[in-house]
Amino acid sequence: MSFFAGRVAVLGTKHQKEQVIGPILAEAGITLTVSPEFDSDCLGTFSREKPRQSSPLTTARQKAELALSQAGGDLALASEGSFGPHPQMPMLPANHELVILIDRANHLELIGEVWSVDTNFAHQSVSTFESALAFAEKVGFPTHGLIVMPQAQPAPGDPIWKGITTVEALETTLQDALNYSQTGTVHLETDMRAMFNPTRMQVIAQATQNLLTAIQSPCPRCELPGFTLKETQPGLPCSWCSLPTPLPRVGIYRCQQCHFQESRLYPLGLEVADPGQCPYCNP
Repeated sequence: MSFFAGRVAVLGTKHQKEQVIGPILAEAGITLTVSPEFDSDCLGTFSREKPRQSSPLTTARQKAELALSQAGGDLALASEGSFGPHPQMPMLPANHELVILIDRANHLELIGEVWSVDTNFAHQSVSTFESALAFAEKVGFPTHGLIVMPQAQPAPGDPIWKGITTVEALETTLQDALNYSQTGTVHLETDMRAMFNPTRMQVIAQATQNLLTAIQSPCPRCELPGFTLKETQPGLPCSWCSLPTPLPRVGIYRCQQCHFQESRLYPLGLEVADPGQCPYCNP
């Protein structure tokens, strides 16, 4: 039986993330509820009217604590996303998602996270409806929403139009934004809120799956969940020359509660590396 079987958790979201988080955590026996009063905009918005003041992890933790303060109970979840260059492939835009579970009853905090280059994160300045529509089609409109604003860094009081998902709404808001603009151009960007971005919603699902793995990974010593990979050591042998490569050969798994740790071979599930990753075969 799962450690959390039969527990009810409140999810801190106003963006319908329960659609993907709920079914996955049901596998751990967790039932989700969502507080209708919950509003995370006080912690920061993607459209930058309210800049995020803390790290993604701290913000996710604050969301979960806020949800608990509003709904009560002792089990909460929240997620937080960030967008920017991929840490290993900086030429590619990436989506980092983390999902946090806070269990006050057992003094546990479990985290699932993932980096993905599967994102439509983009922005562009436009001056005509034709150029706006071309941008929109490139980023998955109308199944993916758009945001229109007079300038990339909104000034206090600037109008911001969000959740645009029809050609008619795009044309109307674009004209309104151009009328307001002082430069003859306006700023378009993808709406990265989960309910307007199916691509991001799937990355949240991947992070939740990673959290489920943590839930289903008990510590060999204290048996609490969360015995997960914390560090890696390189040296996976090349399949051609058998010399060590930078890829991980050893994983260090650690319990956050009792701090027991264990080394395990092949944390990526690979026993040899592709020669393309070998500095000797592919210098």
